[in-house]
Amino acid sequence: MSEFRGVYTAPITPMTPGHEVNEDALRKVIEFNVRAGIDGFWVAGGSGESILLDDAENRRIAEAVVGQCAGRAKVIMHVGAPTTRRAAAMAEAAAAAGADAICCVPPFFYNQSDAAIVEHYRVVAAAGGLPFFAYNLPMATNVEIRPPLMAKIRERVPQLTGLKHSALDFGHVRAFVEMGLDCFIGRANLTLPALSMGAAGVVDGWPGIAPEYWTELRDAFAAGDMERARAAQDKGIEVVGFFGIAHFHPVLKAAIGYRLGIDCGTPRPPGAPLTAEQDRELRRRMTALCLMAATPRAAAG
Repeated sequence: MSEFRGVYTAPITPMTPGHEVNEDALRKVIEFNVRAGIDGFWVAGGSGESILLDDAENRRIAEAVVGQCAGRAKVIMHVGAPTTRRAAAMAEAAAAAGADAICCVPPFFYNQSDAAIVEHYRVVAAAGGLPFFAYNLPMATNVEIRPPLMAKIRERVPQLTGLKHSALDFGHVRAFVEMGLDCFIGRANLTLPALSMGAAGVVDGWPGIAPEYWTELRDAFAAGDMERARAAQDKGIEVVGFFGIAHFHPVLKAAIGYRLGIDCGTPRPPGAPLTAEQDRELRRRMTALCLMAATPRAAAG
């Protein structure tokens, strides 16, 4: 069985009031998840505002997360960038920081051929020399990795271990599993059906708010207790429903801040914070689920 399985949180990148990386808050977010029993982290991905971070910040984040985990959870570091040179350099830095694996979106903005995408992945994976995960996020990259393209990647990238599948075609989960890949579902509200299709687990930002819901789901499914697994999934669906309040970056940052009782800041511009009304709605929903910290930080607005 692969070493990469279970619940992987895609952590936020907390920011200071001046929108600099808040390493102290980041370490607290990581520690909270580790103590909740999650299996690993998918660092500086979509939830972590990856493309809004510069390369030095990504290196610093990799070092901080690896150091805080101290071997207690796996670290898969995202190294995606528009150019192969930048992505390869970040892959090298992730390996030097001690990450367990790297992940990478396809090259984006300019449309590339399958051959160019495969070569990009080959070079980046070789630079890292670590287990490699493709990041299938077509709504952000305009590139969908379907099974035929994945087969080409598998032929040319010996480090390929699996993928995070955030595309809409849920049926491809089974196809990727049958290819021998560790397929993590990128939609936390579909964790249970994905596990039933052989998925390795889940990678998403929403479990960072209430990791106990997803670790309960994981454990119940492993024990064959489907009633308990469905109950945990239903709770998780309520958390994913926070997405209806506003864009997910301000919601995630505010919610995790309220859960831990710390200030995680607001999205890096051009991302906007929650409005006062949105913030009140978030706190109302979190209170109903008993997810607010005992001594929460001051509310916005």
